[in-house]
Amino acid sequence: MMQKIQRFGAAMFVPVMLFSFAGIVVALGSLFNNPTLFGSIANPGTAWNSVWDTISAGGWTVFNQEGILFTVGLPIGLANKARGRAAMESVITYLTYNYFIGAMLTHWGTAFGIPNFAKIQIVANSTNSGLTNIAGIKTLDTSILGALVVALIVTWLHNKYFDKKLPDWLGTFQGSTYVYFLGFFAMIPLAIVTCWGWPKVQMGISSMQHFIVNSGAIGIWIYEFLNRVLIPTGLHHLVYIPFQLGPAVVAGGLQPYWLKHLAEYAASTKPLSQIASVEGFQLYGNEKVFLVPFICLAFYVTAKKNKKKQTSALLIPAALTSVLAGITEPIDFTYLFAAPVLWIIYSVMSATMNTIMYLFGLRGYMCDGAIGIASMNWLPLWENHWKIYVMQFIVGIICGILTFFIFKFMIEKFNYITPGREADDQDVKLINKKEYKQKMSAKAAGKDASDPYIARATAYLDLLGGASNITELSSCATRLRVSVADPSKVAPDSQFKANKAVNVVHHGKAIQVIVGLDVPQVLDEMNQLMQQSGNTAKVSTEQDNPYIERATGIVDLLGGDSNIKDVIACSTRVRAHVFDTKKVAADSEFKKIADSYEVQHKDNNEIDIVVGLDADQVVDQMKQLL
Repeated sequence: MMQKIQRFGAAMFVPVMLFSFAGIVVALGSLFNNPTLFGSIANPGTAWNSVWDTISAGGWTVFNQEGILFTVGLPIGLANKARGRAAMESVITYLTYNYFIGAMLTHWGTAFGIPNFAKIQIVANSTNSGLTNIAGIKTLDTSILGALVVALIVTWLHNKYFDKKLPDWLGTFQGSTYVYFLGFFAMIPLAIVTCWGWPKVQMGISSMQHFIVNSGAIGIWIYEFLNRVLIPTGLHHLVYIPFQLGPAVVAGGLQPYWLKHLAEYAASTKPLSQIASVEGFQLYGNEKVFLVPFICLAFYVTAKKNKKKQTSALLIPAALTSVLAGITEPIDFTYLFAAPVLWIIYSVMSATMNTIMYLFGLRGYMCDGAIGIASMNWLPLWENHWKIYVMQFIVGIICGILTFFIFKFMIEKFNYITPGREADDQDVKLINKKEYKQKMSAKAAGKDASDPYIARATAYLDLLGGASNITELSSCATRLRVSVADPSKVAPDSQFKANKAVNVVHHGKAIQVIVGLDVPQVLDEMNQLMQQSGNTAKVSTEQDNPYIERATGIVDLLGGDSNIKDVIACSTRVRAHVFDTKKVAADSEFKKIADSYEVQHKDNNEIDIVVGLDADQVVDQMKQLL
């Protein structure tokens, strides 16, 4: 179980690694577009503002597309094989899931409690009645939670069924197509459950707002706690947006209310708790500035000695992103799923710290990192309100130190797999895979019926002269493309055909083994067997251009490039003139190897191969080969 948790945590970190750089970009955009620091050149409409706003827009890409990012990233970390295909299967299934939700709410929105689904317009900085746009699809806002559920389902389907051998007449549907077929129908009940249950969860959050507003310090604590603990579900948007930009406390929202009265607050010597009494709900940037750096420190202190350097390289930019830009995802998702108890502790400490600051009289708009807090609080109000800000730093640092010791104790006590404490995944994975593959390879000859891919992969490796003889390996739609060091070590074509190869094409050190529609699975098994043997050859699991395959096959069947005088595309035909018709293969070979419909022999050594509407593309590739 612990190994599975470790693997899941590592998979979660695949997309999270992008957050640090994106956070720094956003922070720079916020910094350079602050009129308080840069004067009138940073005002909207100036060239300076436009440039930095454009840069910031690019930086927000990672954060605005978190759902898709995790949908793609999780299979890359969790798929046992063909990870690129697993990522493709996951993202198309995730989009299908959201299309199902959108269609269901369009037709039966009333039954699910969203009668005006079709009329609701998705706008920025709004709860949008719990809706959002994902890749242009209007759907329920399930944040990364929905993405993770879909990605886990697809990854499980991929690991279990990607290699499933279907009957030959269904061969075109195996592999990724079969996984998507299963995922497609799995998304229907999942979408129904989401449409039925998620709006109820969202409504429960909304109804709690009324209690929070009228409960003083208790309400502040609940608000701050929910605003942090609900981040993984995306429901925190329903908590803070009605306060920050909606009418939960004041008309128009607390953010514009604060900015509208900022000059008044700066000029007054009265305590902020008196002149800005309603502004106590927007203090949740403090945990980003004061708590996250100490959490990073706890991770570093508890990391293994041999991983401290690597851990610090990850944590330092992530901590700076949190402190400066107020973006905590690079830290949050490194331990959120591996040690959820720590996430609860962090949420409790955040709420407690902000409530203590509130009780001491702190008010303001402090939702971002230090850059945002300074520009909208410390810099304009320091002259008359510096005492409250000194208190803010004292409380923040004390709470940060407490958080550090609590995290350190919990991590060491319960051996949580936080950054720097995971096992050496690469070594463990290679050892386990090697042992597993050795057992499978030993039984390969007797497992042809139950696992044909391993049997064929093992046979082809031997026939190609062994793994050490292979320098490059890739595939087309139906054939393996191999570069070998010594062509003399390659076995006769008849032995390949005895192991279910359709044919073999030779071009010096370049060998093509025509496998059929099973080529992705055979290639993946060959790749793993080669890694087991220590071969460092270049392996690509992505298929080459299918037109290259047909073009190469036709060139071979026409007797090779030296036998071809010229070639043109004529409607649905490849029309070639050859020097010696005796070197041209039998018509049946064209149909079997080049997927041709018909071959016609005419005068002047002209050969017409009917290939279909792809004739132009095939000829283009043939000309490049010639």
